[in-house]
Amino acid sequence: MPSYLVANYNVTGPDGYREYTAKVGPTILAHGGKILVAGPGATPVEGSPGEITIVLEFPSREALQAWYDSPEYKEIINLRTDNTQGALVFADQFVMPS
Repeated sequence: MPSYLVANYNVTGPDGYREYTAKVGPTILAHGGKILVAGPGATPVEGSPGEITIVLEFPSREALQAWYDSPEYKEIINLRTDNTQGALVFADQFVMPS
């Protein structure tokens, strides 16, 4: 069952975040992930969301966790965490009960 990473945050360090965005894509693709949504441009409807919204899809929760825990992602994660402020969650695909 697919699993998703959903993030919403503000960029606090543009230079470091630019370095992160240049490096993160290949790590996602190497773990079977797809980038479904990435960047600014969302329309706030309720609440006070951050400027950046990210949605990644992985084939399973295990694949998502393996990417997040991978050495290549651990090498660059600080470029995001040190240069953004917001939230990141893992969520599995919803299956309607029959």
